[in-house]
Amino acid sequence: MLIGTAGHIDHGKTTLVRALTGVDTDRLPEEKKRGITIELGYAYAPLPAAAGEPAGGLAFIDVPGHEKFVPTMLTGAAGVDFALLVVAADDGVMPQTREHLAILQILGVARGAVAITKCDRVDAARIAAVEAEVRALLARTPLAGVPVFPVAAAGAERFQLDALRDHLVAAARAEPAQLPPGAGFRLAVDRHFAVAGAGTVVTGTAYAGRLRVGDRVLLARGDGFLREVRVRGLHVNNRAADEGRAGQRCAVNLVGVEHREVERGDWLCVPALARPTDRLDLRLSLLADAPRTLGQWSAVTLHHAAGQAQARLALLDDALEAGGLAPGGSALVQAVLDRPILACWGDRVVIRDAAGRLTLGGGRVLDPFPPARHRRRPARLALLGALEHADPAARLAALLAAAPYGLDAAELAAAHNLDADAWLAALPAGAALRVDTARGAQLFDPAVWAGLCERVLMRLVAHHEQFADEPGVERERLRRMALPQLASPAFLALLEALLAEGRLARAGSAWHLPGHTVELSPAERERADRLLALLADGRFDPPWVRDLATATGFADADVRRLLRQLAARGEAFQVVRDLFYPAAVVAELAGIAGELAAQDEGGRIRAAAFRDRIGGGRKRAIQILEFFDRVGYTRRVGEGARRAHLIRGEAPVLLEAAAL
Repeated sequence: MLIGTAGHIDHGKTTLVRALTGVDTDRLPEEKKRGITIELGYAYAPLPAAAGEPAGGLAFIDVPGHEKFVPTMLTGAAGVDFALLVVAADDGVMPQTREHLAILQILGVARGAVAITKCDRVDAARIAAVEAEVRALLARTPLAGVPVFPVAAAGAERFQLDALRDHLVAAARAEPAQLPPGAGFRLAVDRHFAVAGAGTVVTGTAYAGRLRVGDRVLLARGDGFLREVRVRGLHVNNRAADEGRAGQRCAVNLVGVEHREVERGDWLCVPALARPTDRLDLRLSLLADAPRTLGQWSAVTLHHAAGQAQARLALLDDALEAGGLAPGGSALVQAVLDRPILACWGDRVVIRDAAGRLTLGGGRVLDPFPPARHRRRPARLALLGALEHADPAARLAALLAAAPYGLDAAELAAAHNLDADAWLAALPAGAALRVDTARGAQLFDPAVWAGLCERVLMRLVAHHEQFADEPGVERERLRRMALPQLASPAFLALLEALLAEGRLARAGSAWHLPGHTVELSPAERERADRLLALLADGRFDPPWVRDLATATGFADADVRRLLRQLAARGEAFQVVRDLFYPAAVVAELAGIAGELAAQDEGGRIRAAAFRDRIGGGRKRAIQILEFFDRVGYTRRVGEGARRAHLIRGEAPVLLEAAAL
């Protein structure tokens, strides 16, 4: 169990830890000289052996009490399980007592005890008065009702020191397990140093997962620093160990990184969690005694784990209309950071003013990878509401129901540090649909998926009514028409699912409803083959409708009608009015466009280069490129001399099919 001290300067935190463990946590010469704690101190005490119980111990983090070192206190308090609030009997409750207590409350520390120190210096009445003051202070916090122990760690009279130790031992044995299934290892580095003969050692609190000697993990930082390292050795609670796990203090001997390359605030983690973010969506609460209301884009200092960053707060909910987040209030906010960090769902953050002098409040990370745009839309706020569920299964079910375009399984697993498959297995059968795509798995609520399918089918109904002579719609064009916010791989999976169900059909690269087909009579088939042969002979400069009518003796209207029927079948394509190209030639033209794009550094297809490849005039080249724009194969960029086209989707004819 990790115990963090808290309290005002010179209230005896370090002396108390020494009395409980025999370890002096003030190790720096400056700390010895000034008699105050400046850096984090650590001490360990083994638990008394008990039959049938694994070996364990008490780990203490001794934090500075001076107001100038509150950021250091935050680094130590970020991972504690149990708070030991220290109040001197002669002083009573002081400013840093209140601030440290507020920080513990923000960080969600709900287990603890109080030690009233220096009881040998005052009488019983004073001890009772301070105890009453402390209980009143804790009454409205998660630590209300915790036991209070009057002690005198430095004098001959020990008061209830043994009772305090016994209480800490009992609390450690009752500590709940902290390893959720599928959680990857992550440790926040708060110290680093080099050991002669061993090399680089980092220490910190393990937030999740487990680490074993010999494991390969990443040492990562938000600024992009990334180094694969191997665990050469491991100490847990100051003892050599083969494994460290969530909630424990770990000292890790690393191979693969120099000591000077490591910084406080780095993370030791599995690769999936090394994803920097410079935005966090939070549920943020202000302290009741915060000095001011936080308005839109207020500047603050955000403390997270062993690091910190400057941030601007964008209010997302009703607090914006109310004029800001008032003291004692709570709101959904997006913190825009001045530098990237690594974070996961549920991480606690503390907000202090921009100068880092006053603690304002804090909260919990809901989404470590939020969008920069449309963050206040109702659908987005509904998604954040779903993220507030503490139970993983309930949270996933609510997320799926609130996600109109599904969820990326890999990003979801990284954001929550949970294995996606294990998470899904916790849901009732049929509650989630997993769709595997070329870029990974997507997760959908079955009702949401069915709604997306219907939107595609209805859009095709409208398109077929308006453009009866077209064979269908190319995939990317159809996505932009029906579901522009759905990722391309997921959209392709949706089309293929509809195809497998027989609710959709495909002619070349054109997707259409099964009933949208044109059947030709034997006589029409014979005439169509004559027209296609003449078009193929013309290759890149095929005859117009009037020329085809002259060559065959058919009426212009009959030629035009038959060519539109061929277009509906995907055998020909109308580039401009009365100018059709057979599918094989369109495939050849599309191949040329693709080659030109590959040869250009910016992927641009210019009309002049396309004209030179196909022969003929610039006007015809532009007509063909604009046709490619229209069917979604390319898109036009620039104007005048800078006008060009970029590949953005599938060719209107599958190139491999046309080559057969």
